[in-house]
Amino acid sequence: MQQASANARTRDLATPDSASQEDVFESLLNDRFSCRSYLEREVPREVIERILSIAQRTASWCNSQPWQVLLTRGEATERFRKGMVEYVASQSADPDFEFPAKYAGVYLDRRRECGLQLYEAVGITRGDREGSQRQAMKNFELFGAPHLAIITTEADLGVYGAVDCGAYVSNFLLAARSCGVDSIPQAALAGYSPFIRQFFDIPEHRRVVCGISFGYRNPDHPANQFRTSRAKVEDTAFWFES
Repeated sequence: MQQASANARTRDLATPDSASQEDVFESLLNDRFSCRSYLEREVPREVIERILSIAQRTASWCNSQPWQVLLTRGEATERFRKGMVEYVASQSADPDFEFPAKYAGVYLDRRRECGLQLYEAVGITRGDREGSQRQAMKNFELFGAPHLAIITTEADLGVYGAVDCGAYVSNFLLAARSCGVDSIPQAALAGYSPFIRQFFDIPEHRRVVCGISFGYRNPDHPANQFRTSRAKVEDTAFWFES
């Protein structure tokens, strides 16, 4: 009897509905992009709460669910935006988690490709340091987004808490897209964790992982017109069968 039930469940997983779920998931992945210009229109609170509800299903080490999400809307977003820009202008980066020591090889190639695509889209020419600095500062202006989410983890959980939060961030982005909302994950914000900690009154036992600016895309802005490439599966997955 147990075997029959197991076989039935296996057949259910192979139904056309299951295949369509794959297509929906792939479509969300293909449609999602790092949005760098937003309309002023706010996302209704019930839509944001739906995004949070979906993302909360994220898997985590020992089901620890280490993420906490701090959200802004309205005047709070504007206060954060203004304060962050002022802070960055006079302070050095001081992240809770070390940034990459360096980008080399294929990782540097991919990083450069993304940067060149962005600069070309917004009309920044090679060597235009002033233009590139202006574009970099848009990170701290939240690219004009009406909302911000700050993701933190418990310090005692170390790197695995941060990994779990990374999975949460990915699911937040996809959940947002499924609700018609666009977003961009931002490590740049976490580089200035002291300001974020003070603004949100974050306790010392929490670590800032990253920020997510989100809202409705500005479809006409050139920064939203390009899409980054992805490596081939055979360049990242390796089989061992004997």
